[in-house]
Amino acid sequence: MKEPYDPAAEGARMSFEGQMSYGDYLHLERVLDAQEPLSQAHDELLFIIQHQTSELWMKLAIHEIRAAMAAIRQDRLQLSYKMLSRVARIFEQLNNAWDVLRTMTPSEYTEFRGSLGQSSGFQSYQYRAIEFLAGNRNHAMLRPHAHRKEVVANLEQILAEPSLYDEALRLLARSGFDIGEDGRRRSWRDPRSENAEVLVAWKTVYASPNEHWPLYELAEKLVDFEDYFRRWRFNHVTTVEGSSASSAEPAAPPAFPTCAKCWMSNCSLNCGACGRNSRAR
Repeated sequence: MKEPYDPAAEGARMSFEGQMSYGDYLHLERVLDAQEPLSQAHDELLFIIQHQTSELWMKLAIHEIRAAMAAIRQDRLQLSYKMLSRVARIFEQLNNAWDVLRTMTPSEYTEFRGSLGQSSGFQSYQYRAIEFLAGNRNHAMLRPHAHRKEVVANLEQILAEPSLYDEALRLLARSGFDIGEDGRRRSWRDPRSENAEVLVAWKTVYASPNEHWPLYELAEKLVDFEDYFRRWRFNHVTTVEGSSASSAEPAAPPAFPTCAKCWMSNCSLNCGACGRNSRAR
């Protein structure tokens, strides 16, 4: 009888006593112990893991957006392109994850929805950080986090600094374009206003991409990010609406109508770059 395959015969390490293992490096005990269902419903574990993994991907997205902003400030555009491409792929991954959650029916969701109280993805402070970092700076969206002073402080710090799109505009100015008021901004907290000079600048870039290739490629990376991010928000809203559809009681908390409105009516980038035919404002 043939002996079972033993990886040790080919030199694979099989003993990790006193050594760092895969589980040690990833702190898997902490990660896998973080799911604490509040009901006996079978599908609640799916719901928890869906949202915890989403938060982990958002943590990476924030890391990459911040690094891309720093690279743009330093005129290291090739590096920023890779980081922004990674952000777009993160949101593609998040979009694909909704297909798993959709295997849960509305009736299955209602088996544990009551255990969630008023909690909602609308309250995700990492999602809010991504919005603020990208350039959608709606101060009203600080209110859902008012009970967490450290969270508000972190979000306020983001608002005190240029956004990703602000850094792109500053790059336009360094490249010799007149961007009007955006070139003279020193306070970053408030949302931008529409700017005709910025529109003219981006139109010039797109009219002669070979002449302005670094700016053109950066604009394309920003639009890709916007596109995937918007799709993810749309999928989030429609999935929640679908989960609510067959419930005798609303499956979503009272905050949801506001969530749907604010998620679907605004770009993440406060730039007007929501489609291939409208690059900036």
